[in-house]
Amino acid sequence: MHWQHFVDLIHREMASGIVSSSLTRLLLAAILGGLIGLERESKHRAAGLRTNMFICFGAALFTVLSRGLAAEPSDYTRIAAQIIPGIGFIGAGSILHTRGLTSGLTTAATIFVVASIGMAAGGGLYLTAFFATGLVLASLFLLGYAEENLNIKVLLTSYEVTGGSVEEISTEVTRILETHHRMMQNVVSGNTGRHVRVQFDVDGCSREQKELLHQLIASTVLQSAFCLGRVEHE
Repeated sequence: MHWQHFVDLIHREMASGIVSSSLTRLLLAAILGGLIGLERESKHRAAGLRTNMFICFGAALFTVLSRGLAAEPSDYTRIAAQIIPGIGFIGAGSILHTRGLTSGLTTAATIFVVASIGMAAGGGLYLTAFFATGLVLASLFLLGYAEENLNIKVLLTSYEVTGGSVEEISTEVTRILETHHRMMQNVVSGNTGRHVRVQFDVDGCSREQKELLHQLIASTVLQSAFCLGRVEHE
């Protein structure tokens, strides 16, 4: 009897059309959040594919539940309203302070917008959710590309050089960086027995980073020089 009652409840819920509509909204939220998460994942952000997908899905689910569980029609916004402070808490956790620098601001802002997209999908505002997702992706791709190639954004880039000793490498790299008015950051070194490896970070725009790498490679003191890639601080 208990199982039959449970099955009847499921049949009635499916027949009402509410379930199919809710599942569509939740699926859409997961897809849109996943698209933004893929962009974040491709840039190796802490809040990547799964994080953004779950945030968008969760915001949509809370929005759907706020209507389904509300005691009165006027109370349906109460549950959804709690999404905003909750997402603010997650966003604050994604902002890191390291050596006086603030990082993760773009990630925190993206999380906040992803939650709003989930709320739009959960509320049945499909066109709004699609438009917001497209605008966010365009901003992340195009504006980031423009910032880098127009030498607007200061980039933190990691390098590795090899030489005879740490002192010799440090003196030569400092000499090169003096022309750019930059200093080595986060320096680590190791001895392989044949040569000394030194890794360090330098900040500067894209043009300055290219010039720096060219000078490091052209140095007669350094045995080799490589660019290890960007170290993001947003």
